[in-house]
Amino acid sequence: MAINFEHKPVLLDECLEWLAIKSNGTYVDCTLGGAGHATEILKRLDANGLLIGLDQDADALNVSRERIKKLGLPARTEFVKTNFENIKTACESLEISKVDGILMDIGVSSWQLDEGERGFSYQQDARLDMRMDREQRLDAEQVVNEYSQKELERILYAYGEEKWTARIVDFIVKERKTNPIKTTAELVSIIKKAVPAGARMDGPHPAKRTFQAIRIEVNDELGVLRRAIENGFELLADGGRMCIITFHSLEDRIVKEAFNAFVEGCTCPKQFPVCICGFEKRARLPIRKPIKAQEEELEGNPRARSAKLRVIEKIPV
Repeated sequence: MAINFEHKPVLLDECLEWLAIKSNGTYVDCTLGGAGHATEILKRLDANGLLIGLDQDADALNVSRERIKKLGLPARTEFVKTNFENIKTACESLEISKVDGILMDIGVSSWQLDEGERGFSYQQDARLDMRMDREQRLDAEQVVNEYSQKELERILYAYGEEKWTARIVDFIVKERKTNPIKTTAELVSIIKKAVPAGARMDGPHPAKRTFQAIRIEVNDELGVLRRAIENGFELLADGGRMCIITFHSLEDRIVKEAFNAFVEGCTCPKQFPVCICGFEKRARLPIRKPIKAQEEELEGNPRARSAKLRVIEKIPV
């Protein structure tokens, strides 16, 4: 089956501007997807430039590799199948010790949602899967059927910010005692029974937050993001920039706090006369507030409405 990787890169112009691309620089697209951002970065590189594309989805890498190859651009390209938390290891395997820029787009690719068999979507019936890397063991079916009631409540509340967490989990646990929950349609049906009819009339689909929470758990998305930021920052050359696009508050909070820690340096209480922690300021924020999509972009790509771009620049210590 042919895979349609048509993808509108979010905040593209803003990413290109704030990456401050040098024609002979080395850049990493940590979430290659359909190569929307990567293609435009490559167009700004000369024969001495290098783009490294990471993705844990083999389909994404294969399609992007062919798409980029057809462009015939002069810059060198390297592709690595790996989770983007392994950015430093991936670059070291290519004998790259420092890079000039890093881009992370933390949204789930629309093609993954649209590909029903992947089990990400609450609007298409499929096996409960939700793995971004189909070689990993943990999937959504295991989470739904094997996690304890307390663990499920933690996930839905923390990762989905779901108002009806207790009822939804209670309904899930009761159902799975009789029959294992194996498909997205079965899970959606349970959620709809759990959420009161009045609450289902307003706002997003009643299953949206639960599916988001389970997906985050299956792929350890928040833990991966924290580690990716730390590893990516270590890889940046002095003056190099990291741009991260997030799509919900949990991710944005992690990025904001991590960036602030790099910028603030010393963690000693203000009343201390001298620093004893030894942490030094390692970065600056070229722009302090998150960048959001303009109305023109939103008209053509509603997905960009929740997107936020934050930028950090490494400074010499």
